[in-house]
Amino acid sequence: MRNGWVKCCANCVVVLGVFLAAGAGGAFGQASSEESRSPSIPSIEDKTRDMTHLEGFFDLYWDDSTGKLYWEVDLWDKEFLYQVSLASGLGSNPVGLDRGQLGRTHLLEARRVGPTVLLVEPNYRYRARSDNPDEVRAVRDAFAPSTHWGFKVEAESGARVLVDGTDFFLRDSHGIAKSLEDAGQGDFELDRSRSVIHLPRTKAFPLNTEIEALLTFTSASPGQLVRSTAASGDAVTLRVRYSFVRLPDDGYQPRRADPRVGAFGVSFKDFATPIDEDLDVLWVARHRLEKKDPSAARSEALEPLVYYLDRGVPEPIRSALLEGASWWNAAFEEAGFVDAFRVELLPANADPMDLRYNMIHWTHRSTRGWSYGGSVVDPRTGEMLKGNVNLGSLRLRQDYLLGMGLSPTSGSGLGGCGVGGGPAFEYLAQVGSESDPVEMALARVRQLSAHEVGHTLGLAHNYIASTYAHRASVMDYPAPLVEITPDGRLDLSNAYGVGVGEYDKFAVKWLYSDFAPGTDEKAALEAIVKDGLDRKIRFISDRDARPVGAAHPLASLWDNGADPVDMLRHEIQVRRIGLETFGPDAIRPGDPMASLEKVLVPLYLHHRYQLEAAMHTVGGADYNYALRGDGQMIITIVPGQTQREALEVVLSTLDPEFLAVPERVLRMIPPRAYREPDSEKLERWTGLTFDPLAAAASASGFTVKLLLNPERMARLVEYHSRSSEYPGLPEVTESLLERTWKAPTGATAYLAEVQQTMQRAVLDELLRQASNSQNISQARAILTAQLVGLADWLESVGTPTPHQKLAAEDIRRWQERPQGTDAPTVPHELPPGSPIGVH
Repeated sequence: MRNGWVKCCANCVVVLGVFLAAGAGGAFGQASSEESRSPSIPSIEDKTRDMTHLEGFFDLYWDDSTGKLYWEVDLWDKEFLYQVSLASGLGSNPVGLDRGQLGRTHLLEARRVGPTVLLVEPNYRYRARSDNPDEVRAVRDAFAPSTHWGFKVEAESGARVLVDGTDFFLRDSHGIAKSLEDAGQGDFELDRSRSVIHLPRTKAFPLNTEIEALLTFTSASPGQLVRSTAASGDAVTLRVRYSFVRLPDDGYQPRRADPRVGAFGVSFKDFATPIDEDLDVLWVARHRLEKKDPSAARSEALEPLVYYLDRGVPEPIRSALLEGASWWNAAFEEAGFVDAFRVELLPANADPMDLRYNMIHWTHRSTRGWSYGGSVVDPRTGEMLKGNVNLGSLRLRQDYLLGMGLSPTSGSGLGGCGVGGGPAFEYLAQVGSESDPVEMALARVRQLSAHEVGHTLGLAHNYIASTYAHRASVMDYPAPLVEITPDGRLDLSNAYGVGVGEYDKFAVKWLYSDFAPGTDEKAALEAIVKDGLDRKIRFISDRDARPVGAAHPLASLWDNGADPVDMLRHEIQVRRIGLETFGPDAIRPGDPMASLEKVLVPLYLHHRYQLEAAMHTVGGADYNYALRGDGQMIITIVPGQTQREALEVVLSTLDPEFLAVPERVLRMIPPRAYREPDSEKLERWTGLTFDPLAAAASASGFTVKLLLNPERMARLVEYHSRSSEYPGLPEVTESLLERTWKAPTGATAYLAEVQQTMQRAVLDELLRQASNSQNISQARAILTAQLVGLADWLESVGTPTPHQKLAAEDIRRWQERPQGTDAPTVPHELPPGSPIGVH
């Protein structure tokens, strides 16, 4: 996550800004009156006589002769929202400076002290919601506020003053230089001589004032990512947007969070709570949505939610994004609202950075990357003021690439790669009767649009949803569901779901229900949750699914099916069929044969995400975010037999026959063609030529690294100590060595080399984890014993091979190593490439 965004690929879900409470107070001075104006200070009318006047929430004055922007301040000791965002982007996903990206959000107050105007941010992460002013003051004085800027008064008329805002706006408020430095792209500095106010996008409206600055950052030694995206790498020019927004009235009613519903929001410490209640207060973030008739079961909304789509999206992607985002209306219908959620194309004269518009941006980058949904939230209450979605445009092309590798038949190509149709796309596989096969990629874009909009409605990821109610939520990460027909062909017609799921409808109902007057809201919300629990609706968040050593057997990213182990068996079969039918038809006629590698890579690694899902069963425990008395299962260790079945399937991904790239495929892939862009590939030892042994090292190293994860090994030790029903770490590592080092030699010389490569990856990971001080001592002791036993076994072999001799010698050298000596590392990591690109 970067700068407060909710990420799908990056990041999980957070609320922007600093969480504030009602009522600032403070010991600062007050605005001056006309009578107190110093004779040396001109009136605003005299000072701005020849300037361009922009009238709105805050009035602005542009002095063309000096290039200065003056700000009229007439709102004193009253909070307003201050939002920073990027109006233009760098175009590099690893750096993360994207068009439409929200930065930090603050609530500020303007306070005058003599000739100085201060912008002060009160510290309301800590509050006292009390009727006792002394109690409120005690908490306020205990925690420091922040003063963002100080201005000299340039002119005044009555209670209105004029300040020069130029330096405030022409600064690196978004942290651009630090983002570039953190990404390893060099030391950039803001060049004020090449930075100006961007007048075409500087506007004032009744409820908000928008200022845009064109900022240029320079570096004598820019990094490769900057050089490959900016017009000239030594000078990067971006537009930063400043928004001053009138805060909403106090008619919004905050709603307390419930851990059984995946809704993010604001949090703060309330020191006025009774001693027998929690100090921490958690409220959800949501839009204000009210019924015209709260007493009616179904009613139109007083003000419907409207999202606007970027006008720069081409067809047919535009229609797909509109359709996918519109799925949410079905959830609001179930929550009792009639036509309360709409998605429309942004009007031609509208500004997409205007905080009055909920936006879906179509973001271009030089490489595929994150899509994300963020929100501008009133930190005092959790009320959402703007939803802001960024969708990476290259995601569509990655799905197209997946389809190419999974289909055995041929075709003429996709031309615009997802932006047009044609008669022959057979290599993408048929996507339903009488439908253009490019719909496989567009189906994913629909789901992606719904997913990211869901974040801006307040919903977190739900990574257990793919295991029940047939894709229960668009807030899960979906892998393409590849089915196998009775005659052994791959079928992508059901690759992605359509519409929001049962969990989504449940969550929206809980989050947005507008109850009739007199309703006990707490009881009504609990009834919604109870109904969901009765229908077996479950929620598990990022924290419990993303870590490599995650324990929950049903919460994973990019997986499918109710049984993750059985689905891994299925995906292994899908991969086998795909490799058996893989050939030149997987690329367009006239493409370099070397481009087959970028299609092969996701196919060769097709099992990687379901493998990770199945691995959660080994040393796993099923659990819920249960509350006392709600009747849910709390936590249950995965049965031992189920863990052993999972281990058996997991270890099958280390078999030489599984790891070996077919010989006929190797004969198809030459080194990269002249001037062909370098794209998705596996690392290699062989230089320019495709390296099947390095591919085997990467894939096998990935499996072993998952299996020997420190947290997983610690659980194996603990669970086995509680009952011998569960496999312990000795049993798991013995099974690993039996399946790898002690297995019969491969049937061919090629398979034997693949096997030795895999064995070395296993040994290196055992050595590394046995030396890893982060592992519990019991795990290190067990791994050390297994390594010594392996060395003894290798030395007892009648005629050991050079490979076996080296392994035994390396173990003995490792035993005699000086303390602190680094252990071997896995030689190659897998390339990035979630099912639809790095998310």
